[in-house]
Amino acid sequence: QVQLVESGGGSVQAGGSLRLSCAASGYTYSGNCMGWFRQALGKEREGVALTDSDGSTKYADSVKGRFTISLDNSKNTLYLQMNSLKPEDSATYYCAAEYGWCPLRRGLSYWGQGTQVTVSS
Repeated sequence: QVQLVESGGGSVQAGGSLRLSCAASGYTYSGNCMGWFRQALGKEREGVALTDSDGSTKYADSVKGRFTISLDNSKNTLYLQMNSLKPEDSATYYCAAEYGWCPLRRGLSYWGQGTQVTVSS
């Protein structure tokens, strides 16, 4: 059974930093699709950062240069380092994973429970 457990959310002032973690059990990130998504109140869920099975990474334009997705294989934990945070980054953040390549026409299969990030101005 695949389980993704997020941690690291919280409240921070604009310009601050947070690092989100997503520990996996029953699943190995390496060589598979993994990513971070977010959903703000009243808005649709959006992709933030995605790493495909070949290691290639994509970021949403709104976070490029500020957020970094990374993987610690020894801990089987996915991270999202968020710097220079803005109030518009406030949302519930979810990690997600999929075996193999990232699907093009459907969502990823496995999701964490979400962690809240609040950025105050």
